[in-house]
Amino acid sequence: MSVTQFPSPHSAATRRRASKTMDIILHIGAHRTASTGFQHYLRSNSDALSGLGIGVWGPLRTRDGLLTGVVPVPGLRPPGQQLKRAAGRIAIAAVTAQKNGFTQLLVSDENMLGAPRRNLRQSALYGDAGERMARFAQAFGGRVTRVVLSIRGQESYWTSVLGFAVARGHRVPRPDDLDRLVTSNRHWRDVIADVACAFPRADLQVLPYELFGSLPERKLEVMTGRADLPRKHARAWLNRAPTLKALRGIVAERGGDADRLGDGEGRWHPFDSAQTAALREAYADDLLWLRAGADGLATLIEENGPGQAGEHPPTGQTTRGHANDDEERRMA
Repeated sequence: MSVTQFPSPHSAATRRRASKTMDIILHIGAHRTASTGFQHYLRSNSDALSGLGIGVWGPLRTRDGLLTGVVPVPGLRPPGQQLKRAAGRIAIAAVTAQKNGFTQLLVSDENMLGAPRRNLRQSALYGDAGERMARFAQAFGGRVTRVVLSIRGQESYWTSVLGFAVARGHRVPRPDDLDRLVTSNRHWRDVIADVACAFPRADLQVLPYELFGSLPERKLEVMTGRADLPRKHARAWLNRAPTLKALRGIVAERGGDADRLGDGEGRWHPFDSAQTAALREAYADDLLWLRAGADGLATLIEENGPGQAGEHPPTGQTTRGHANDDEERRMA
């Protein structure tokens, strides 16, 4: 796949000059890993981050037409033309960001990776991640220096996705629906491999939700390699999956069979003990692969203590395969 040509020689030259002074970092989710809270933190501290030379494109920017056409929109122009126009918009916006004095540009939108509802239909984790990420790599003209992916244990990930979907009108999953999720042969390591293939020259970092989900400032430290970041608005917990009690009320109100959700309160547990064990084992295998070096494709970040951000490699310096191991904090 050839690299997209930008609108004019002048803009292409400006883009090349900007690439020497501004890093582009993509935060691609995944969904249900506290990405909304992280984006709230970024938005609430936008002035402070701008003062540090960090520009942010969150969903309010990326979903307002900026990225339209990177993934083809049915019924519009041919896919190649859509991608070319999107690449032009991105190039112009990136040059503007660099002219505004930003040395780092963070683009945070979990929808770049895919959609949870498609994951449920396919009973698999982001089956089209490779194709989507290849298009985003092309749209950014090969300028992305770092890609950051948050992952979450499959049992809690699918539970959160299902809870959110049922609250939005999805039917309560049947036993065979749950079995397909458990027996899926696609795991986080497959998603990581797809992303790494799309961005072969970028530093790919993997952040476990279990460590970083409630610490957006630490997540940003890892992404940017900086420790002088704001701490305000760092504990907002947004877009949480509904409780079992809330789900029962939602399903009953629309005439569904709320009894299929089970009894009790607190967090909904759709999987039985055997299914839960299988999903947790799958996550343990993913983490083991990452800790062993991820075949040189990605870096697992596990330490989350204060003052450690500076120990990470600078943005743009790839150290794939080096995992920060701490066996005392194994998560699975």
